[in-house]
Amino acid sequence: QVQLVESGGGLVQPGGSLKLSCAASGSAFSINTMGWYRQAPGKERELVALISRGGYTNYADSVKGRFTISRDNAKNTVYLQMNSLKPEDTAVYYCNTGDATVRGGTLYYRRILYWGKGTLVTVSA
Repeated sequence: QVQLVESGGGLVQPGGSLKLSCAASGSAFSINTMGWYRQAPGKERELVALISRGGYTNYADSVKGRFTISRDNAKNTVYLQMNSLKPEDTAVYYCNTGDATVRGGTLYYRRILYWGKGTLVTVSA
């Protein structure tokens, strides 16, 4: 079993920045690729960014150039630095971990095994 706990969400003005953190605990050998998804009101949950232990990544087109995913393997923690935030970034952000594969230099989940409970990010003036 793996437990994921997100933190760092909150209210920010358009153009502002936030940094989310997700700490994983439990069966460390199960923690491989880690990532962030988000779900806006009335919309489906969608990929934001993934990162493998070795540093392969994948970003949604809507966040490329604005968000950066990183991780500290020693701490089993993944981060999401969000810059130039827009109102459309408003959502509940969920951390997850699972098995993934690399195709063409890009990381893709094969299956997501664990989810956090989410942290709310609101971008509003």
